[in-house]
Amino acid sequence: MGYDEYYKDKICLVTGANSGIGYALTEELLNRGAIVYMAGRNPERIEKAAEKLSQYNDGIHTVIVDVTIQEQVEKAIENTAEEAGRLDFLFNNAGMGGTLAFDKATMDDWKRIIDLNLWSVIYGVNVAAPIMLKQGFGHIVNTSSIAGIVPPPFQSLYSLTKFGVTGLTESLRYEYKEKGLRFSTICPSNIATPIFKKSIDGVVRNEAKIPDDAIPADKAAKQILDDLPEDKGIIVVPEELRELWQGYVFGKAEDILLETAHERREAYNNHYNNK
Repeated sequence: MGYDEYYKDKICLVTGANSGIGYALTEELLNRGAIVYMAGRNPERIEKAAEKLSQYNDGIHTVIVDVTIQEQVEKAIENTAEEAGRLDFLFNNAGMGGTLAFDKATMDDWKRIIDLNLWSVIYGVNVAAPIMLKQGFGHIVNTSSIAGIVPPPFQSLYSLTKFGVTGLTESLRYEYKEKGLRFSTICPSNIATPIFKKSIDGVVRNEAKIPDDAIPADKAAKQILDDLPEDKGIIVVPEELRELWQGYVFGKAEDILLETAHERREAYNNHYNNK
């Protein structure tokens, strides 16, 4: 089966679809012939995003859902499957970043990031898996992070949620393989998206800079959708970052992580000392 045939006429629900990787995945899925339900929390933003894809008018639908609320996630997925007659793909993509010193984090910070990055995925899988099992097919794609397979210093909150997403998805991948369900984990590194503009407390930081090595979101989406038909479990984006992951697994990334810790510690010290 070719890359495009894997998605043609398939019913896909994408959360966090109004921007970033979610929007790029939506556009690329539509380009490959899929029918996409764009899901987001803010009605104005999701409608505006859908308007930019108006050339795919017959294949695009919008869904308003706060993925941190279980009842809303259940309703969004169940309604999509009922309206479309099935659910072929669920992209649990909504999430937030979080670079924060552990001793500066509050319990509210922990709750906010766990609710959005981890509980939302659990809610989605919990309702989508039974639907797909009844169908006898389906592919659930959960967005983790490079921080979900390599633990970056000063990102303990974020890394905890993303390791959780990776572990959950990998475990279910093996558990449901014989039943016809596929599970994949997307582990992006630096992608040029608005995630760098928003702090862990939801405040938009206009001065935040997208890293120089960040790749365009549309390029990331193409790689992800090319890899999914191959039934890959963990999809590292960009592909070159697999070397960092393998280096960590085999104990060869210690110096890189220690150097990153030192640089971030210095940056935090300068920030708080200059306040």
